[in-house]
Amino acid sequence: MRSTASSASKRGPIAIVGAGLIGRAWAIVFARAGHPVRLHDMDLQTMQNSHAYIEARLNELAEFDLLNDAPLTVLSRITCVPDLAEALRDVVLVQENVRETVEAKIDIFSRMDALAPKDAILASSTSWLPASKFTKDLLGRGRCVVAHPTNPPYLVPLVELCPAPWTESEVMIRAHEIYTAAGQSPVVLSREIHGFLLNRVQAAVLNECFKLHEEGFASSEDIDRVLKDGLALRWSFMGPFETIDLNAPAGVSDYAKRYGQQNRETIHSENAFDWSESAVARVHDERRQKLELEGIALRSAWRDRRLMALAAHKRQAPNS
Repeated sequence: MRSTASSASKRGPIAIVGAGLIGRAWAIVFARAGHPVRLHDMDLQTMQNSHAYIEARLNELAEFDLLNDAPLTVLSRITCVPDLAEALRDVVLVQENVRETVEAKIDIFSRMDALAPKDAILASSTSWLPASKFTKDLLGRGRCVVAHPTNPPYLVPLVELCPAPWTESEVMIRAHEIYTAAGQSPVVLSREIHGFLLNRVQAAVLNECFKLHEEGFASSEDIDRVLKDGLALRWSFMGPFETIDLNAPAGVSDYAKRYGQQNRETIHSENAFDWSESAVARVHDERRQKLELEGIALRSAWRDRRLMALAAHKRQAPNS
């Protein structure tokens, strides 16, 4: 586990609004990184039950050496606060996790905007709703952002930062710094899109998997194997652009020349990516900034070593 905090004193208070599973998971993320965390929920029973749940998760994390401090030390940084105004006092960031409806978001963001310090970032964990749907009428709408986690965020570090049209660039920079320092892996969207990035990629994969199953090409178990014993082994440490960059001797452009037509024919949809030269060139150029063509063989060898290590790990895991 990489170190994320030199001392708790350097971490400002974080408010977690909504103490369900995602809220509790966020509490673990920020407390593990050294932040004082105030956990708030309108349901007192939910909030009161959260400490036992979090303590159990912290003990599990400690067993796998995924904490820098003792579980009780991390737990001591989390305080349940029934009063919203008190929970938001002097915080640097508010992580909202209430119901996934526009009405619920409008209500809680209106109250948070009125109570939180004017320089505090107001972030929503929403999976699908763009921030423009529930922040447009707020006086402090420029400090509002979507910070969509991958569940559970204390184990899967990706968080998608998506601005509304009026989100200030400085807010995006500060949010990126806070989540990075907390041990997360933030990705930044340039503008709003339904489902953000992860859900759209997942939707595309699920769409194809369901179609293959519905049309009788394979069982659900074998389709799952395509991912867990195939694509996912590479994708556990590199993404699809880097994957195809390493799967052709001359990188992305070479891959497109070799396999672009086959990909077009496989998708055969009016909404399918058409593998245009200009679009491929842009990705290829971005990859070349990360990895020169001369380095592809070495990077491919590195990938193979990682696959060997992952295979050895899977052999030790239970067959379930």
